[in-house]
Amino acid sequence: MKKYFITALVFLASTAAFAQKKHKHNQNPPPAKDTTASVPKTPAPVTTPAVGPAKPKKDWSKVDLTKRAADHFMFTLGYDNWIGLPDSIDIKGFNHSEGFYFMYDFPFKTDARFSIGAGIGIGSSNIYFNQTYPQVAAYNNSTLAFTNVNGASSGFKKFKLVTTYLEVPLELRFAVDPEHMDKSWKVAIGTKIGLMLSAYTKGVDPTNGAGQVVAHTSEKESSKQFFSTVKFAPTFRVSKGVFGIYAQLQANSLIKAGAGPSVFPVSFGFVLSGL
Repeated sequence: MKKYFITALVFLASTAAFAQKKHKHNQNPPPAKDTTASVPKTPAPVTTPAVGPAKPKKDWSKVDLTKRAADHFMFTLGYDNWIGLPDSIDIKGFNHSEGFYFMYDFPFKTDARFSIGAGIGIGSSNIYFNQTYPQVAAYNNSTLAFTNVNGASSGFKKFKLVTTYLEVPLELRFAVDPEHMDKSWKVAIGTKIGLMLSAYTKGVDPTNGAGQVVAHTSEKESSKQFFSTVKFAPTFRVSKGVFGIYAQLQANSLIKAGAGPSVFPVSFGFVLSGL
């Protein structure tokens, strides 16, 4: 009896120990501690684009202009008109002007992009009239008469006034690339001072009262008595290479004060110039 009691006691103790060990193995392990929250985050590095050394500013006072011609010719071809024209004077047709000048350039020593241009040349203007006859050679008149010949017994099919000046152009110039003037953009402002050489009217193909041409001849009358012999005309031009456009307006009246209406010639057109 004692032997069975001891055997039963050993069996119960073994069963209890086995059950306890199994219970411990079935328990869920505690969750692992998150250690990343305590580690400070390192910001991503900021990439800065590589910046090269600053380009040195060009010293325009040291530009070599020895290969650039200082002298050149300038030719202008433009359309002309008069500002302040009264209704009694009828201008019609392609009024045009031409100018041909020899110019010399004087670059600034401190900045070769700037220069002064000066020269001399000849400029002329052709103004055409419709049924109007300017009497430039009327010796008994104190003023310049513009006679309407519409319906008259005689007249001309074409009639024009031509004025010619000896001119001195003066310009302040700026070139974007003074070393390559044949390709550079250029701007110039200035004035033309002119001395009148001649003023004359020319009638071509006389007509009868019916407007029919009666002969293929011309008649010319010349006199400067009614005109301002000195003119001042501010100018402006823009060029790319040798080709450009220009504009000019005479600041003083073409006709003398008291000798007729105050009219101011204006011209704009094309210019050919190396500088």
